[in-house]
Amino acid sequence: MTLNKTLTAVTQRIIARSADTRAVYLDRMRRAAEDGPRRAHLTCGNQAHAYAAMEGDKTALVAARSPNLGIITAYNDMLSAHKPFETYPQQIKDVARRNGGTAQVAGGVPAMCDGVTQGQAGMELSLFSRDVIALAAGVGLSHNTFDAAIYLGVCDKIVPGLVIAAATFGFIPSIFLPAGPMTSGLPNDEKAKVRQKFATGEVGREELMKAEMASYHGAGTCTFYGTANSNQMLMEFMGLHLPGASFVNPDTPLRDALTEAGTRRALEITNLGNDFHPVCDILDEKAFVNGIVGLMATGGSTNLVLHLPAMARAAGIILDLQDFADLSDATPLMAKVYPNGLADVNHFHAAGGLGYMIGELLKAGLLHPDTKTVAGEGLADYTRDPKLIDGVLEWHDGTGVSQNDRILRPASDPFQPVGGLKQLNGNLGRGVIKVSAVAADRHVIEAPARVFDTQEAVKEAFKAKELDRDVIVVVRFQGPKSNGMPELHNLTPTLAVLQDRGFKVALVTDGRMSGASGKVPAAIHVSPEAAMGGPLARVRDGDIIRLDAGAGTLTVTAAGFDTRTPATPDLSNNKFGIGRELFEVFRQNVGPSTEGAGVVV
Repeated sequence: MTLNKTLTAVTQRIIARSADTRAVYLDRMRRAAEDGPRRAHLTCGNQAHAYAAMEGDKTALVAARSPNLGIITAYNDMLSAHKPFETYPQQIKDVARRNGGTAQVAGGVPAMCDGVTQGQAGMELSLFSRDVIALAAGVGLSHNTFDAAIYLGVCDKIVPGLVIAAATFGFIPSIFLPAGPMTSGLPNDEKAKVRQKFATGEVGREELMKAEMASYHGAGTCTFYGTANSNQMLMEFMGLHLPGASFVNPDTPLRDALTEAGTRRALEITNLGNDFHPVCDILDEKAFVNGIVGLMATGGSTNLVLHLPAMARAAGIILDLQDFADLSDATPLMAKVYPNGLADVNHFHAAGGLGYMIGELLKAGLLHPDTKTVAGEGLADYTRDPKLIDGVLEWHDGTGVSQNDRILRPASDPFQPVGGLKQLNGNLGRGVIKVSAVAADRHVIEAPARVFDTQEAVKEAFKAKELDRDVIVVVRFQGPKSNGMPELHNLTPTLAVLQDRGFKVALVTDGRMSGASGKVPAAIHVSPEAAMGGPLARVRDGDIIRLDAGAGTLTVTAAGFDTRTPATPDLSNNKFGIGRELFEVFRQNVGPSTEGAGVVV
């Protein structure tokens, strides 16, 4: 199949843009890989410390002729998605031992739940936790005793942080082992309706709590298609999972078999054997383009527009928002998973899932087929489904036909001809909007602005009925330098109520929205951010703003707008409480959202 012209052009543009930085990165990785097994360079004293507690494995470790796997785990039992990882290290160690290798927990990384911190002060640490995760993983791997790394992580900032670490240690192989989604509970659209009723006072906290607990009810990722499940999609499109591993439920025989298979594969691809697959070769320009296409075809999380550039930079690759925009225009939207539809990820997986989607996109010339993956050479492996037959894990050809065309459609007959995200440009700056869940008649909103500096002020105005009109709600000073760029998903029920009352409503902000946000038009990640004197700092109540997702524009009409003095609010309260003090160095050194809002790369 001939590759799509836009796919080819964007890939070549990225390669040219990244030529110098990628060459420096690869040279560094090659020289590190040439040193051979890491343990061989440690002194006897170094090694004795590393192996002191490894009863039964010391002989193999000292000989340094069998691979030693370093496990980086984001386990905690507050995140439902990470609870299954509690038993993974022992399982990995047992499998490694049976197959002639060894494994050690190299280190743990923090993993916060955005669902817990949503609308709370702790959310101001969320984006920066990605960089902390990368740093913590780096500390674990710095012991230099590992021939390959296994990463255990699922949710929002955890996978991007782990990928940044994996790229930094790109001279060794890396495999990501997922945990899978929880089984389906209360449908996400029913939960959303209860949230809106609570926002208007129609139901009380007891009914809200009942709905939330019925939706989030067990171990595994939340079942909507937000950032966590977008991460899992990304790992499969980029070849860091085993094929078909993303959406198998926890605590099932197939999930255990995939974990064991991932461990065996990690042992096979070290430089002690004949199938060396360092992750620096997997994380190339084509892999990142494939990941962006997957994001667009599935209508995935806007948070990945921040994370993908940060991950790429760790591998010497420079992505730009224009790359996302062009690939979105060339990629059909093939999936309808909540918040873009009523189905959850379990329904999506049953309908054919990622294997079907990858097969369709390959046939359409919308994916690079020749990428390296942890499974081998070529993305075609990822069109196959894992099956457990008589206790043996096998991969079989996946379905060639969608099992439910209300959830998953072929590339030739998609839900819409373009992807789920659009770039926005104009005199208010540069940002993005997720359009896959927004009704077509709301892709253009023109209305007077109402300006706020906090999300709490928006809620107060809503309760006072000051927003019962056509309005574009501007929430500024929410960028990475202001307060860590928290998600503003807590505003979704409020804005959705206004929209359901028949008003034209949109959000414009230099902050983020959750990967689960959908039906209210939201221009997010607007850069330059207001705290840096960006245009949002000059907007006043009543200015007419036009958000045009079709044209990709975000503009304001106001006399003398360019010469206004930018607002400068007091941000001192953002620096203290709930650990904020520890992150001042991050706020001072963070990059712009258009480049991934990174600190460590």
